[in-house]
Amino acid sequence: MSAGMPLASVKSQIFESVLGFLPDWVQITVLALIVLALVASWVVRIKRKIAHRRAVRDGRPTHAAARYGQGSGA
Repeated sequence: MSAGMPLASVKSQIFESVLGFLPDWVQITVLALIVLALVASWVVRIKRKIAHRRAVRDGRPTHAAARYGQGSGA
């Protein structure tokens, strides 16, 4: 590995080499689906955060597993 090559560049080269074998319309579709999934996850996260804040503000009980910002696991 050369000293000037960051790791993100290696990951992007792998991604580009995988998509490089596909036609252009498939590449664009795959990239659009990835962006759509990312935006959808942000929207869901924001909606849950807003719902949690409203529940706390209105004095409604929130389920222990549904607390905002609480990760899963121990």
